[in-house]
Amino acid sequence: MDSSTLLFNQLKAAGPFFVLAGPNVIESEEHILWMAKHIKTITTKVGLPLVFKSSFDKANRTSSKSFRGPGMIEGLKILEKVKIVHDIPIITDVHEAIQCEQVGRVADIIQIPAFLCRQTDLLVAAAKTGKIINIKKGQFCAPSVMLNSAEKVRLAGNPNVMVCERGTMFGYNDLIVDPRNFEWMREANCPVVADVTHSLQQPAGRKLDGGGVASGGLRELIPCIARTAVAVGVDGIFMEVHDDPLNAPVDGPTQWPLRHFEELLEELVAIARVSKGKQHFNIDLTPFREKKEFEG
Repeated sequence: MDSSTLLFNQLKAAGPFFVLAGPNVIESEEHILWMAKHIKTITTKVGLPLVFKSSFDKANRTSSKSFRGPGMIEGLKILEKVKIVHDIPIITDVHEAIQCEQVGRVADIIQIPAFLCRQTDLLVAAAKTGKIINIKKGQFCAPSVMLNSAEKVRLAGNPNVMVCERGTMFGYNDLIVDPRNFEWMREANCPVVADVTHSLQQPAGRKLDGGGVASGGLRELIPCIARTAVAVGVDGIFMEVHDDPLNAPVDGPTQWPLRHFEELLEELVAIARVSKGKQHFNIDLTPFREKKEFEG
């Protein structure tokens, strides 16, 4: 069994869920290695499988002035060092088909950004690396669309695919999380992940001094969305975590503070263990009749 299939099977069997977590973007090698060390320590203590996440390039920012990261070549070197030093798998995103082969040499999971979830050439190129593919549902898409996206990966010869809910557009500058999507996305016949931080973005919802806009967010609601997701039985939780969110160069308003990461995960594990969210509820619609001894 190849390493991708082995990891995919481990994540599918993870109880009560697995975690994809890390800072939004690579800020420096030192910072990423430090964050990976602390996040792994926490997830190991709580007993959850971890895949470390960070982006080498934020190519879909609202403003051309936004911080993008170190780029693919330098970013992949840093992520590879994280794998070696801390012995943890890596997830990172791609934006163009031409990036997939090189990213696949380092990443254990290749992530397809929400805006690109229907891009056939990108999905096929990612699939052909043989790595696990995590497809984020577009903010503009119905959950049923994800079956088609997942099928593009499988038809390209790669059965190791996951789908990820990250909110649905609600007006111009807000997202809403519909818990029904966690159930409906199971029609894609693969693990379902809840991105509990990006789901609380407010796209282009923050005006900048001197003009322009940036993404805002509702960090205080991250526990609310996370609790809901594990209660209904998602397979994985995606969280962007930062040691200093107020000074994070990208998506600071929706990065969860590292100091509260362990506390929140412990609560989520407790909720997941008492919930039957992963079990299908067999509804009996036959007429209900009381037993004779209770009839008047």
